[in-house]
Amino acid sequence: MKFENKEKVVFVGLSGGVDSSVCALRLLQQGYKVVGVFIKVWHPTFLICNWEQERLDAMRVAAKLKIPFLTCDAEQAYKDDVADYFISEYKAGRTPNPDVMCNKYVKFGAFLKFALEHGADYIATGHYAQHGTQGTTHTLLRGVDTTKDQSYFLWTLTQSQLAKVLLPVGNSKKLVIRSEAQKNGLITADKKDSQGICFLGHIDIANFLSHYIPLHEGDVLSKNGEIIGTHKGALVYTSGQRHGFSIHQSKSNQSSLYVIARDIKNNTITVTEQAPLQEVQDMLTLSHTNYIGWQPIKGETISVQTRYRQTPSRCTIEEVTESSLCLTYQEKGERATAGQSCVLYDKEICCGGGIIEV
Repeated sequence: MKFENKEKVVFVGLSGGVDSSVCALRLLQQGYKVVGVFIKVWHPTFLICNWEQERLDAMRVAAKLKIPFLTCDAEQAYKDDVADYFISEYKAGRTPNPDVMCNKYVKFGAFLKFALEHGADYIATGHYAQHGTQGTTHTLLRGVDTTKDQSYFLWTLTQSQLAKVLLPVGNSKKLVIRSEAQKNGLITADKKDSQGICFLGHIDIANFLSHYIPLHEGDVLSKNGEIIGTHKGALVYTSGQRHGFSIHQSKSNQSSLYVIARDIKNNTITVTEQAPLQEVQDMLTLSHTNYIGWQPIKGETISVQTRYRQTPSRCTIEEVTESSLCLTYQEKGERATAGQSCVLYDKEICCGGGIIEV
C-alpha cells in the first residue's frame, strides 16, 4: 500500500488517555511516521500526582503501536505560564482559565517547539476539534461530538501554529474513539476521561490557592445583607458559582444559591436564588484578543461563548482595537466573569477569542 504521508513525521502528545492513543493510531493508519511524546509538567509538592502512571500508560500505548517514545520536559513553561498565571489572576480578583493557557504555552508552545527541534513536520493532539482550510487560510472548527467539543480551549491558536497541527479525533464521537481503541487492543480503551484543570485534574481550588494566598473564612450574605452562611475566602469564588460555601442549617431548605457579588475588602460573598444574568445591550469587553483566519467588523453579529459547554449568545461588535474587542448582547444570558475566556463563533467555525474584562 502506498501512503502519501510516509515521509511526514508527527509527534503525538501521548497523555496516557484514550483520545491521544487513538490519535496516534489513526495517524499511523494514514501513513505518517509517528513518535509518541509524553509532556511532563510541573506539579506542586503538596498534591498527590499520578504522572508516572500516566507516562507508563503512554509508554505502553507506544509499545503496542511500535512507535518511538520520548518525554518533553515542559515543567518550567507550565509553572511560569499556567500555575503562576492561575495564582496571580486569583490574587487580582479575576477567575482564570488555566486550560486555555496550558494549550497556548505548553501543548502548542513548549511541545510544538520541542517537536520541531527534533525533526517533526507536525504535532498532533487528542483534542475534540477540527482543523480546516479556506483557500490558504487555516481554520478551527468545533468537534463533531458536541458533548466533548474542545474548540473553546483553543482560541489562542495562530495561523503558524495551525499549519503544524493535526487533530485526528475531532471528526468522531467519543463512542467511536473508544471502539477503535478496543478493536486495536489499546490499554487505554476503557480508561476514564481526565477531568479538572489541565494536567492537575480535580483539585480543591481553595486548598490549592491557600498555599500561595492567605485565605480566611468569611460571611455569606443574602441580597438583603443577612448573614446566612460561611465561605472559604472571597477570592476563590466566581459569579454564578453555586457550590463551595456553607449555608446555616436553618436556611438549608432553600433551593440552589448562586454567587452574584464578592466584597474582597470585607471578605464576603452575596448569593441569591436567581443566577446572575446579563441583559440585552449589556457591554462585553475583551482584551488579549486573537483571531483565527477572521477579522471583526464593527456592526457585525457574532456568537459568543463565555463558559465551556455554554449555549452561545448573539452579540454585536461595537468597537475593535489592535488587542481588544467591545460587543453588546442581543439577548439575555449568563453573566460573563472577568478573567475567563470569551470565544467567538460563526456557526461551527471558531473565529478566535479574548479574555473577559467586564
